Amino acid sequence: MNKNRNSWFRESVFIYSVIYTAVTILNSILYLSQGVRNDPSGNWHELTRAVIVLIGVEAYEMAIRLPVKNLLLRALLVYIPTMALVFGFVWLNQFIEPLAASAYRDIFINYTGLFAMVSAIAVFRQKRKAAHSPD
Repeated sequence: MNKNRNSWFRESVFIYSVIYTAVTILNSILYLSQGVRNDPSGNWHELTRAVIVLIGVEAYEMAIRLPVKNLLLRALLVYIPTMALVFGFVWLNQFIEPLAASAYRDIFINYTGLFAMVSAIAVFRQKRKAAHSPD
């Protein structure tokens, strides 16, 4: 049991690190391509991104461990509460710094897009595994 927990933790840390790094680099490239040399939101924005990525990674971990066979139902059972958690976290951020007018729309698009991409990869891997497994 302890070995399984360590494996889960290592997997989570690896996924978190890769996604956080990729999103941060992409964000920096987008800012630089627009001529913005510094992140206007600064350190709070980085901490917010870190928490959002953590929620996303934990959503992934929940989805792969949830004992529900129907993939659409499993995705909904994970997406709905984690999206609500993300919205709640964004709402709490208004007490730290002012939110952009498009904050909720932006986080909805970003979180939903990432969730959809990860879900599509998971479905592809599951179908590929099923196609290659002996019956």
